[in-house]
Amino acid sequence: MVAIVSTVAYLGLEARAVEVQVQLAAGMPAFVIVGLPDKAVAESRERVRAALASIGLALPPKRITVNLSPADLPKEGSHFDLPIALGLLAAIGATDAESLSHYVAVGELSLDGRIAASPGVLLAALHASSEGKGLICPAGQGAEAAWAGDVEVLAAPDLLALLAHLKGTTLLAAPQPGEAEPLTGGPDLKQVKGQETAKRALEIAAAGGHNLLMSGPPGAGKSLLAACMPGILPPLEPAEALEVSMVASVAGELNGGRMVRRRPFRSPHHSASMPALVGGGLKVRPGEISLAHLGVLFLDELPEFQRAVLDSLRQPLETGNVSVARANTHVTFPARVQLIAAMNPCRCGHLSDPALACSRAPRCAADYQAKVSGPLIDRIDLHVDVQGVSAADLTLPPPAEGSEEVAKRVAQARDVQSIRYNGHGPRTNAEADGELLDSVATPDEPGRKLLADAAAAMRLSARGFHRVLRVARTIADLAGAEQVGRIHVAEALSYRHQAPRN
Repeated sequence: MVAIVSTVAYLGLEARAVEVQVQLAAGMPAFVIVGLPDKAVAESRERVRAALASIGLALPPKRITVNLSPADLPKEGSHFDLPIALGLLAAIGATDAESLSHYVAVGELSLDGRIAASPGVLLAALHASSEGKGLICPAGQGAEAAWAGDVEVLAAPDLLALLAHLKGTTLLAAPQPGEAEPLTGGPDLKQVKGQETAKRALEIAAAGGHNLLMSGPPGAGKSLLAACMPGILPPLEPAEALEVSMVASVAGELNGGRMVRRRPFRSPHHSASMPALVGGGLKVRPGEISLAHLGVLFLDELPEFQRAVLDSLRQPLETGNVSVARANTHVTFPARVQLIAAMNPCRCGHLSDPALACSRAPRCAADYQAKVSGPLIDRIDLHVDVQGVSAADLTLPPPAEGSEEVAKRVAQARDVQSIRYNGHGPRTNAEADGELLDSVATPDEPGRKLLADAAAAMRLSARGFHRVLRVARTIADLAGAEQVGRIHVAEALSYRHQAPRN
């Protein structure tokens, strides 16, 4: 007899159907798992054996073969424990195999029979819903699975409770979707003294989804400005919240089944490796750029990151997704982020102050800034110099306008873009391209002339030219203008990085 239990394997944000086929045959006692299992799956033999023993069941003295089909699909993770155990229980007659055929099962087993949490339950629930099946998952992740909508969820704390439910003796309560994550407060722009130019650039970046680079001496407020960005961005739409929560679920960071509402803000240390930033590793996991999907990726001390790591961001910033290729698999994660970066003008940070600058100035500035490649710089829409704050600025009262007022203007500009791009694909001006960009961002005649002259003088690349158009369109949206004018182009050009002359 062969007992079959359905489960899933995760490839990026895709859940692939997997059949756990369990066969008991005469022969020397053995427990074999085949079908490209990784180390965690192979070790499930001992967890399953101990979990069954904890509820008073022993494995029969037969040859047990567990096949994970399709056999050519890599199987990774501890969530195969529960379907393997259920397959064994069905094979020995401890539960009904027919009733199990209506469910997809995921979960890790503890040695005492408890069903522990495992990453990716939300994806498994969505897959089960699309297949017209229910989901068996850990009790602690029932609220997460319930977000999938019209799907029966059996959230069991342990094997005994699950078996009792399947036999009809004690029924498990249906879990309710977890509460939405509260919009917790963060730093407010009222805390930033001075820096009006930088705050204006931050507002434009938030309104249009543009990348921003701030350069200035230590203590000027660059990190504080970046931390204020989530407070002026609009909350996630329901569809966007589901996308972000799916990434968090795969990474095992969806705590308590709470759906994410606030846009992610990720700030990795400059010692982060390439797999940590863009994803990958021995077990392919989403990196920081994917965990920041539809939110902000803040890179402080930008030149201190390894150059190869920074250059690995170039393709995701352009396409909005990151592809991780391995010999046996190819995984794609979403990575539509706003890059907010900060850097000192040189290693000592005091290039503009002769009294504090090092003896190698200004050569040290050129060497330091050269650590960031030109193609990456070209993908950053807004460049702003953040000047040091004087003691007189610090004694001033807080500014009258804070994050709440700026957030209202950002929300209005985002609403305009939502209507403009409805049905076209892009969500913000930063994503518009090709004919669509030409149709919505073509400046008036004075603006076209200024842009053409500036493109030649500043030696803008084609990418840089179109990024100026996108920023100008956002500035016009903030001003409530239907057409991009000369004044909007001029302000957009003022934030553009100028290529050095030979």
